[in-house]
Amino acid sequence: MREVVFAGGPVATMDAARSFTDAVAVRDGRIVAVGRDASARRFPRAEFVDLRGRLLLPGFHDAHVHPIYGGIERLRCDLTECLDADECLRQVETYMRTRPDAGWVLGGGWDMGSFPGGAPSRTALDAVTGDRPAYLLNRDHHGAWVNTAALWLAGIDRRTPDPPDGRIERDAGGHPSGTLHEGATRLVERVLPPTGDDEYLAGLMEGQRHLHARGVTSWHDAIVGPYLGYDDTLATYLDADRRGLLTGKVRGALWWDRARGREQIEELRHRREKARGQRFRADTVKIMQDGVCENFTAALLLPYLGSHGSGLSFVDREQLAEVVPELADSGFQLHFHAIGDRAVRDVLDALSGARERDLRHQIAHVQVVQPSDLPRFHELGVVATIQPRWAVNDAAMTELTTPRLGHRRAGWQYPFRSLRAAGAVLAAGSDWPVSEADPVLAVHVAVNRREPGSDDPPFLPEQSLDLVDALAAYTAGSAWVNHADRETGTVEVGKAADLVVLDRDPFSQPPNEIWQCEVDLTVVDGEVVHQRS
Repeated sequence: MREVVFAGGPVATMDAARSFTDAVAVRDGRIVAVGRDASARRFPRAEFVDLRGRLLLPGFHDAHVHPIYGGIERLRCDLTECLDADECLRQVETYMRTRPDAGWVLGGGWDMGSFPGGAPSRTALDAVTGDRPAYLLNRDHHGAWVNTAALWLAGIDRRTPDPPDGRIERDAGGHPSGTLHEGATRLVERVLPPTGDDEYLAGLMEGQRHLHARGVTSWHDAIVGPYLGYDDTLATYLDADRRGLLTGKVRGALWWDRARGREQIEELRHRREKARGQRFRADTVKIMQDGVCENFTAALLLPYLGSHGSGLSFVDREQLAEVVPELADSGFQLHFHAIGDRAVRDVLDALSGARERDLRHQIAHVQVVQPSDLPRFHELGVVATIQPRWAVNDAAMTELTTPRLGHRRAGWQYPFRSLRAAGAVLAAGSDWPVSEADPVLAVHVAVNRREPGSDDPPFLPEQSLDLVDALAAYTAGSAWVNHADRETGTVEVGKAADLVVLDRDPFSQPPNEIWQCEVDLTVVDGEVVHQRS
């Protein structure tokens, strides 16, 4: 019988009262006492962990993340740390040099804000890749940068039409210029080399390690199915779980194929039955309803400025209204990607036709929300799963998004405080590798509405969250939406000892210093899965 007592620092329990205490006792992976009941006198044989003023919290629960994609991209040509176009090209060149015989150049993480119009060119990529084909996903995973060799292998030229759910970026002569948006990526996917089982497993292990190092003890993988050239990852999770390699607790979202209709529901039921592991299960269906504002594919009620249409609805309104109640009646929780105000409204309308059950449907991203739709989240019991890292005045916002939305609509973006005031439950996720996996950085932005360490003007500061609410979204809120609230998400007697220790207490520091907190210790079921050296 293993016992551990954490004491000597504040403990933010994230319980319903958002209370604080000063000690936690753990026995055999469960929390058995908090506060004065967790004294060393009551547990004389326990290992003692001196918090030394550091903050102990429930482990972070990432409600929307893609750890296999993130892990694989870290193992491939990783552009996520590149600050501009030149740095991206230098990184590709370095990757080419270190892997001279690797065939295709695969990877991603480039930021649309680093390139004019958000669209990098094939000629720039050709200069460093030559005849070696390249397919590099952008950071938001809604497009890809390809070179001439890749376009040639895929048979894409000026005569190739845009698919219904995507767009080929073109030069003045109509020739493909090197950027493929949304469904246009599938034109290249069919010629990509297959990713082996070993690489998928390595990606999951690297993704898991990366998340644990940032205090994440459980997560919701928001796409379990084929997407953007990746194969279905259900078997990867089940294999890792069966072999005891999965140390995080995972809920998966089975991918809704937007090229098909309700005939796939029976198949999804079968996949759900297969997804019954010790630390992994998939009781959710993910529907991607639109794209992103930066490339004009987020679905808006009114057109973008500059005659670029009003975006794409990947599932039409009528079909959505038909399949959502049927999926809910089959017991599926629904997890939606909705960026634009039309996408958000269409999803809310569809959910209003589903019978009321404790399925805890959620809409992720909620970037542009019509003010009249804010109360509907509470009325319909729909959780808003937010990605706080995006609510900043970065290049993607100032150069691509705001000019395309216009001042009025730009002011409706990421309405975290308004959603909370309207009674919505907030959960939080990183969408990594779209943005950094670190919950501390996300919490910093939720509170400050500016980049960590930046003195730039905050982005719509009236929509900021209090620190306790931001932390609650990343712990109790995310656990609740993923039906894990009886097991984790708060520090309470009887729950699993899923814990994180920060190197300082952000409640005792100025709000603009939250980002400086680092994770010292991550614990899952009482076992240390990360310890900062």
